[in-house]
Amino acid sequence: MEPLIRRKKVTAPQAKAFSVHLLTASGSFLAFLSLVAASEGRWTAMFFWLGLALLVDGIDGPIARKLEVKEVLPTWSGELLDNVIDYVTYVLIPAFALYQRGFMGEGLSFLSAAIIVVSSAIYYADTGMKTKENFFKGFPVVWNMVVFTLFIIEPGEWVSFAVVLVAGILTFLPINFLHPVRVVRLRPLNLGMTLLWCAFGGLALAEAALAHFYYQIGVEQADVNIFTKIGIAITGIYLFCIGGVMQLFPNLGRKASANGSVDITGKG
Repeated sequence: MEPLIRRKKVTAPQAKAFSVHLLTASGSFLAFLSLVAASEGRWTAMFFWLGLALLVDGIDGPIARKLEVKEVLPTWSGELLDNVIDYVTYVLIPAFALYQRGFMGEGLSFLSAAIIVVSSAIYYADTGMKTKENFFKGFPVVWNMVVFTLFIIEPGEWVSFAVVLVAGILTFLPINFLHPVRVVRLRPLNLGMTLLWCAFGGLALAEAALAHFYYQIGVEQADVNIFTKIGIAITGIYLFCIGGVMQLFPNLGRKASANGSVDITGKG
């Protein structure tokens, strides 16, 4: 008689750890909803789902580190799962939306989409994309934010193409870009500007949705308020440039220790 096979019981830490992977994986469903909306030209809905995916991407990492998911479930790679979903939500869908809307003209829209997907694929293959201070080396392919800004501000086809081209080139240059949570220097300011950008983005989506509602009932109304556009532009430019500024001034935001030397850890 064959011996009974003992099944390993799932422990509470393992269940909690796996739930974090499920949270991360939910981003793939949000990406699917966003893609459906983009294919139907429902841009407000598309960016709404991408915004939720961005929120999930922002909270799953800290939760995973707190629950020590990597140690509890060593055979499951949350980082690999995260990268797969990030490439879809940060790169493929924004590139598809940029091409689908075609506000740069068919040729430039197609070329822009090609620049986005190819440069980003190469970037994701770089295992040394982070510095010791947790800056990104090169533009960190956050095309969801770039394309959203272009959709809202509508700066014109050649300015839009220039933005895409410059960001694509910066992907391969050793210029620092901010991670608003993990970079210690100026964290309160940087995190505050990130939250402001998100607030202006949410306001823009609400205004666009309201304008669409008014349009459906026969009332003409402007799409997004100029104040909202300026807010998105200013906070977006800050987040795009502050990493390079902090790289140029490496002591910016560092605290001086008691003996007068500069604290390079950022812990005081």
